[in-house]
Amino acid sequence: MPDTQKFNFPLFRQVMTMVRPYKRTFYFTALLTLILAPLAILRPKLLQIMVDDYVFQGDVHGMTLLACAILGALLLEVLMRYFFLYYADWIGQATIRDLRVRVFRHVTGLHLNYFDKTPIGQSTTRTINDIEAINTIFSEGSITILADLMTLTAVLFIMFYTSWKLTLVVLVVFPLLIWGSYKFKESVRKSYEKVRNHIATMNAFLQERITGMR
Repeated sequence: MPDTQKFNFPLFRQVMTMVRPYKRTFYFTALLTLILAPLAILRPKLLQIMVDDYVFQGDVHGMTLLACAILGALLLEVLMRYFFLYYADWIGQATIRDLRVRVFRHVTGLHLNYFDKTPIGQSTTRTINDIEAINTIFSEGSITILADLMTLTAVLFIMFYTSWKLTLVVLVVFPLLIWGSYKFKESVRKSYEKVRNHIATMNAFLQERITGMR
């Protein structure tokens, strides 16, 4: 696969099929995202109610009840986020373990001609660094993106419900944010490719020098 190739959705789907042995944990983690989305906007909403209905009126009893509710919502969100991060990382580690075993069996079964033609640094980069990059798909990628999308949807719903005119004003800069994110992504991708190539070159250099010292 060329290093300059862009995101490959069929390859992504193929990688995601490795989650099937852990689909129950994956579905449970996805369920946690549905719980975290409303919890993320619950505390600001409770704070708004406290300020509008109790602070200005000097209702100490009402403020106390709302403060307890906000604290409870915070503790619940922290607990749910802990389980979310734990199981998301667990899925990533379990999947990467299976992938490492498959890669090890594949590499040890290759013909010797492959090792004569392929620099050892390139093989090391593919079997170590690339697998670590795949790990981010599970622990910091797909599941986290799903959680962020759910939270964003919930926030937009509340914003439109509160004031659709102000929400449209806020969303005016949204295309600019998308454009900036795209440019940043392209810059990061090119930098990552350079780092990956340098690591492969460095690994090949070290392997050749260390082998020559024997």
